[in-house]
Amino acid sequence: MTAAKIGFIGLGLMGRAMVDCLQTAGHELIVLGHRDRTGIDAALAHGATEAASARALAEASDVVMLCMGTSEHVEARIFGDDGVLAGAREDQIVIDFGTSLPASTLRIGAALAEKGAAYLDAPLGRTPAHAKDGLLNIMCSGDEAAFERARPLLETLGENVFHLGKLGTGHTIKLINNFFGMTTACAMAEAFAMADAAGVAREDLYNVMAAGPLRSGMMDFVRNYAAEGKIDLAFSVTNGAKDVGYYRQMAADLGAQSRISGAADATLREARDNGFGDRLVPEMVDTSAHI
Repeated sequence: MTAAKIGFIGLGLMGRAMVDCLQTAGHELIVLGHRDRTGIDAALAHGATEAASARALAEASDVVMLCMGTSEHVEARIFGDDGVLAGAREDQIVIDFGTSLPASTLRIGAALAEKGAAYLDAPLGRTPAHAKDGLLNIMCSGDEAAFERARPLLETLGENVFHLGKLGTGHTIKLINNFFGMTTACAMAEAFAMADAAGVAREDLYNVMAAGPLRSGMMDFVRNYAAEGKIDLAFSVTNGAKDVGYYRQMAADLGAQSRISGAADATLREARDNGFGDRLVPEMVDTSAHI
């Protein structure tokens, strides 16, 4: 794997930082983007080549990596005459670094297995700045032998690389993690808005809450924006709404009922649908101001 030719699909903010990290480590890359060519052009300037299609990228690569926004985007690049599946081959490894629906992950994994290729789901923690420096948290699952083969590449990108078991487990854990985080963020935003309505200083509320067991990193992200206008969490409301929606879909697919996620889902969707979709999650304080 140290000399593997890597095909990378999805050069948004996170993807382009990961590509930069891989190129800095000396890996040969083939890239495929979408509308925004910023990441593609930067990769080409550092020696990457550009594929004409996902199929062509897969045919020329030992490992295919995808870093995309939704399961729909991933499936669009996997399936079809010009998709990764059409170009996949025996012993190839395909890795999804996005936050996807586990049911979709299992469908893709089964289809690739028929071609003799292995699929790994490896959602990410931390930011593009961490990605550029190879300091991501990587929650990987899937065939253990394929994981061990891919480990050197994953450890180039990540400071903390986990193998979590069977395919789909990484995406399951990421969705549970993001449900919990987004619920905490929405609750803290409402807490500050309620304090405003009651004439209580935000910092007084925070100091009391933070002195007890409620304190968390997510709580502090919201506080830092509410008190100082500082953004520490560059994660959009649209992405938060997508992830909580995926969590609820995952629960339905499991035949389970999620009671707690309903409030976060409704809050995030309301903010998104009222023009706050491109705002960042700590700014939910502003969307709660009408309380």
